[in-house]
Amino acid sequence: MKIDACFSPHLYPVYKADDTVVVIIDILRATSAICTAFEHGVEKIIPVATVEEAHEYKHKKYLVGAERNGLPVEGFDFGNSPFNYMGDHVKGKTIVLTTTNGTQAIEAAKDAYKVVIGSFLNIDALCSWLIKEDKNILLLCSGWKNKFNLEDAVFAGAVTDEISNRSDKFNLGDACLALKYLYQMAKENPNKFLTHSSHKERLSALNLKEDVRYCLTPNQTKVIPIYRDGALVKM
Repeated sequence: MKIDACFSPHLYPVYKADDTVVVIIDILRATSAICTAFEHGVEKIIPVATVEEAHEYKHKKYLVGAERNGLPVEGFDFGNSPFNYMGDHVKGKTIVLTTTNGTQAIEAAKDAYKVVIGSFLNIDALCSWLIKEDKNILLLCSGWKNKFNLEDAVFAGAVTDEISNRSDKFNLGDACLALKYLYQMAKENPNKFLTHSSHKERLSALNLKEDVRYCLTPNQTKVIPIYRDGALVKM
């Protein structure tokens, strides 16, 4: 079996294959927010690619989170901060979500064999499940507007490192091999390693440093969100 990494949703068709588990990665912040929402009792999250689709759900009285360029979109209930999805106000709810990058990656891979959500917040549970699943794995980095970004790559390297340390049944694609080495450089202090990364600087300029710290904190949940019938649910 193989574990490989794709650096952008734009490149996903190159890697697409049957019988492969796709892990959606958008560390800052969509997949971190999604994992947080399920930890706090959200029933279902419907990811949509466009703000226009989100507006349609808003008109139908759904709770809707919308983010573009790091900022909440005016007129919606939430942005993309994990802290928006903590508390009783989300418990038992169905939430619609659109983001600059993460929901685009879900849209690209929605027809895959299985699609799950990965973040530092659920990394141990995710890696354990992936090993037990016994399938080829593709780590799909959402990036930034279809371009490479560092934090998603570091997380993909962390998953590769953890899985290869626990199991010898996966062959590493060159991308994962490179990202494993990248993570080994970053793992002592990922926050510091990412200091000059473009999206961390972008969020810092928006006074969202606490979001960054939280999103880089491992193992805050054992929940693994999975995409089924057009929505994310708790596995």
